[in-house]
Amino acid sequence: MKTYRKPSASKLVAKFDSELRDLIMSDLKAIKAAKNQFSNQTNNSLTAA
Repeated sequence: MKTYRKPSASKLVAKFDSELRDLIMSDLKAIKAAKNQFSNQTNNSLTAA
C-alpha cells in the first residue's frame, strides 16, 4: 500500500513565490509594452500635427 506524502510547507511556499514572481513579471512586461506602444502613438501623432 502506498502512503501519500505531503510536500513540506517550505517547498509549497517556494513554489508559490516562484509562480507569483513569474506572474508579476509577465504582467510587468505586458504593462511596459503597452506603455511603450501608447507613448509611440502619442509621439507620432504629435509630430504629425
